[in-house]
Amino acid sequence: MASGSVTQATPGGNAGSRPVVTRFAPSPTGYLHIGGARTALFNWLYARRHGGKYLLRIEDTDRARSTEPAIDAIFDGLSWLGLDGDEPATFQFARSDRHAEVAHKLITAGHAYRCYMTQDELAAHRAKAQEERRPFRLLSPWRDADPANYPDAPYVVRIKAPRDGETVIDDLVQGQVTVRNEEIDDFVLLRSDGTPTYMLAVVVDDHDMGVTHVIRGDDHLNNAFRQLAIIHAMGAIEGWERPIYGHVPLIHGSDGAKLSKRHGAIGVDSYRDDLGILPEALFNYLLRLGWGHGDDEIIAREQAVEWFDMTDVGKSPSRFDLAKLQNLNGHYMRVADDDRLAALVGERLGASADRALLARAMPVLKVRAKDLNELVDGAAFLFAKRPLVFSEKAASLLTDEARERLATIHDRLAAEADWSAEPLEAVLKALAEEQGLGLGKLAQPLRAALTGQTTSPGIFDVLVLLGRDESLARIAAQATASAGSQV
Repeated sequence: MASGSVTQATPGGNAGSRPVVTRFAPSPTGYLHIGGARTALFNWLYARRHGGKYLLRIEDTDRARSTEPAIDAIFDGLSWLGLDGDEPATFQFARSDRHAEVAHKLITAGHAYRCYMTQDELAAHRAKAQEERRPFRLLSPWRDADPANYPDAPYVVRIKAPRDGETVIDDLVQGQVTVRNEEIDDFVLLRSDGTPTYMLAVVVDDHDMGVTHVIRGDDHLNNAFRQLAIIHAMGAIEGWERPIYGHVPLIHGSDGAKLSKRHGAIGVDSYRDDLGILPEALFNYLLRLGWGHGDDEIIAREQAVEWFDMTDVGKSPSRFDLAKLQNLNGHYMRVADDDRLAALVGERLGASADRALLARAMPVLKVRAKDLNELVDGAAFLFAKRPLVFSEKAASLLTDEARERLATIHDRLAAEADWSAEPLEAVLKALAEEQGLGLGKLAQPLRAALTGQTTSPGIFDVLVLLGRDESLARIAAQATASAGSQV
């Protein structure tokens, strides 16, 4: 097989070879959720793995619920994850005339028909099926009506779904799935106002975009059999080929229940803006939700492209675990470029934050943080203004005895000419030995005086980052304060 091509079974039983084209087709009725982001990722990876194309389509036919802010949020989230489409996005609503054109071709060729059944008639058919305790399958009297007898009345266009035999899908994830054709009803292609249904629009757009692989959630598996009824009909008319399907199990919460906001089902933008997650961490985490490569957990983008295959996607729902995502994010924080992290933290701290200082601080700050929010909290002492605000625990360390020690520390440090970590450490260790104390007895109140907290980077790193003048000023302020007060 040539690189970038696939061989697939077509309705006629012949083999066709086409370049790989995948697509991600969200509805812009809300944010880009975590399941949608994973679907986009799998489509992007499969296209990259096979040297093909990955396309975007905005399915905005629901005009009442589709919004521009939602569209912007989807594009923004995809771009942040590095999953931009290879071509400008297609907007489904703008193609309504093309969808209707295909529906009328199906009517002309005898594969679809005008149905004039009223809502009351449809309700009566449903009620009868319920009475007889059988599934509702529409048997429209207009299916085989002579077009010459069509009345001048509102109608919908329905597909003539096959009544006999079965339809088989060799799904990349689910394996072979078979449905008896008698279970597929004559579903609507065009509504009575002439607008296309989702089922028709998806099939036409996939064909016109050259999509070879439809990779999506397994909640669409039943739709695939209905969509194949259209594809097979257009195959008979114009030789349309069926795509290869891969229906991915949905994501559940850590407790196995349907994913909800309490599990972390929030927009991709919230992972970035609210939770402080890096895009490479979310990319890696989504990759491992339902797909794996041995015991590998840390997988770079380039490695993912090389390894990814739909046959390695599991058939069972994956479980979203926010704690695992945060731990993974901690890894990517530690290996991230310091200047980049400084810029991200600087954005959160505001214009007054010294980016150069942040960059110098990153090697000691990032090892303690699992997200950008913790990094911001860790960096806050660098830009705190005197008088410092003290945590309750930090204030409790600043006893009269501790303040006396701070006064001595101040004098010893002030006499040190080399304001770097090793000499400062030597000064404090010598003082601790001189006073018969453990180093912690000096370092704990010193940390409180310098940062207002009981946790921070190493105390000597703190002194270096704050600089000589600011460090001595903060120590002096607490050395001269009375017990129970901070200045």
